[in-house]
Amino acid sequence: MALNKSTVNQRLPEQNRDGGIEQDWAGNDQDWWDWYVTLAANENVPTELVDGPGLPDVEAATDEQVQHELSEPYDLDPAAIASFAREAFVRLPAVLSPAVVRRLAERLEELLRDEHGDDVAGRFTALEQMWLHDDLMRAVALSPRIGGLAAALLDEPGVRLYHDNALSKEPGCGRTPWHHDAEHFPLQTTQAVTAWMPMSAIPGRMGPLSFARGREVLGEVSDLEFDKVGTSYDEAVSRRFVERDVSVESGPFAVGDVSFHSALCFHTAGPNLTTQPRRALATTYFADGARVVDSPTLISGTWREFLPGVEPGGLAASDLNPVVGHRN
Repeated sequence: MALNKSTVNQRLPEQNRDGGIEQDWAGNDQDWWDWYVTLAANENVPTELVDGPGLPDVEAATDEQVQHELSEPYDLDPAAIASFAREAFVRLPAVLSPAVVRRLAERLEELLRDEHGDDVAGRFTALEQMWLHDDLMRAVALSPRIGGLAAALLDEPGVRLYHDNALSKEPGCGRTPWHHDAEHFPLQTTQAVTAWMPMSAIPGRMGPLSFARGREVLGEVSDLEFDKVGTSYDEAVSRRFVERDVSVESGPFAVGDVSFHSALCFHTAGPNLTTQPRRALATTYFADGARVVDSPTLISGTWREFLPGVEPGGLAASDLNPVVGHRN
């Protein structure tokens, strides 16, 4: 992948500004997100923010109710498995009840405020590895319901946790660039999937995830050059998808919807043009038995925090990667 050396991206850690992407990320996870959103093309047109949908208008579940629901299996339609195999993503309805969404949203608000404060307008703020210190986030990351769905969709007997993540696109934050996660996860497998769990309804103006349909889409853009300092790659992918009539699913999310996207799925998200943060929990799983690639890149971010003690080429099975989902 080529590097445009005519520009220096000030969001890159100083150690990563020279050379290409074949180097370890030198910052922390939030540094990575602050850099990554600069790679998305955005229209420079002021847009008035509108009210968001708010949190589900129900009484929040108790922590015990959250843990119970997340431990119960979900009745997965075989048609959803076939759709995932064909399209590389699927959106499932009512995976989480409105009461559970409400409780998780309230807890996530507390965690994000403790970490980032209130001065976050226009940013993309994140938290990872929450499951290591918070009981509710642990219930999500190790959920037999969510992990079981991941294993069933991947058609794997067991899947391991890569990491959990809280993703908050604050009011006024712009687009997320087109990308696929196979280049983010330093794994010698594409048998990986991320469960994206919105913490409210996500209407179009709030920036729901949008998915390019089909596992073959990667081949349509494999010749395009990634640039770590500008928006040229994001723009080139967008043009290519239009030129080749790639179908994109960009519909809103209802309360309780959860999407699962494969590491092969190209996806993006629009700007958050509401006054409400667009928040989601995202948990990534991969096939048990996978190994780390020989040469991780800076696109993999702080991967050593998620696979402590595992070196390039090693088995991806640290103490922080328990098997959490089994195919029924």
